Amino acid sequence: MKINRRQFLFLSSLSAFGSGLVVGKLAFFNSRSPDFATAATPKKDLILRFVSVADTGTGAKGQYAVARAMTLYHQRNPYDLVVLAGDNIYNNGEISKIKAVFERPYQDLLKRGVKFQACLGNHDIRTENGEPQIRYAGFNMNGQRYYTFSRDSIQFFALDTNSNADWTNQLSWLEKELSSSKAPWKVVFGHHPIYSSGVYGSNPDFIKTFTPLFQKYGVQLYINGHEHSYERTSVIDGTTYLICGAGAGNRPVGRSQWTEYSTSDLSFAAYEVYPDRIELSAIATNHKVFDGGVISLKTRL
Repeated sequence: MKINRRQFLFLSSLSAFGSGLVVGKLAFFNSRSPDFATAATPKKDLILRFVSVADTGTGAKGQYAVARAMTLYHQRNPYDLVVLAGDNIYNNGEISKIKAVFERPYQDLLKRGVKFQACLGNHDIRTENGEPQIRYAGFNMNGQRYYTFSRDSIQFFALDTNSNADWTNQLSWLEKELSSSKAPWKVVFGHHPIYSSGVYGSNPDFIKTFTPLFQKYGVQLYINGHEHSYERTSVIDGTTYLICGAGAGNRPVGRSQWTEYSTSDLSFAAYEVYPDRIELSAIATNHKVFDGGVISLKTRL
């Protein structure tokens, strides 16, 4: 049986690390990795492919460059879901800018039926506390500041992580939804980071609030923006934390003891979900995969 390089790396890593929870650098790619388009082959047992991006809403050349990369990736690796992790409209969340900062940059994806699931960032709440955005059909928030939706065996939980959020009710809702979820895969996303080596850094209050819930109910992945950079953590108590905020602009980012990869490059993240793993790839505007990892399904005892 012939296997390609990516399959070889994955199988080799499984042999080396066994059936543990999550391994941070199982399928690492560097700047010399080939264009992702060269690896477009049918995937056995693929449940869902989706991408994530954040801090996009500038309408400037950086956003268009990332949007073009997302479109080319879609042509080679079709997907119909984008997790849009906040700061959807700069600078002040004005819905009047929606054509310039959303509908035009992503018009090719929208024409192909790709669905964007958004959450609110700190810039988004500057106009009417974000209400126009949660009512905007293209963001699929259905009038809710926090909400959940499912795709096959994956359940997503969108949060309002802003300082003026209804934290009491939202946290009660989140625990109720997580505790009642039957989905083997649980993905939470919000705008603000929990762990970060960027300009804003980690949030001690969020670490105290969210990480016990994620560990208790088996959340495998948290996605966010706010930092205008890319960063993937190692597994922290069963959860991988992924920042994908370089969707239009970039800022410096460092490294922490739990950092697997970080860069300021304009980029988005792509995910292929299988019954037993998520294969994650970070893709720059030059169409190169510069980072990758495998998130294993955590077995709850």
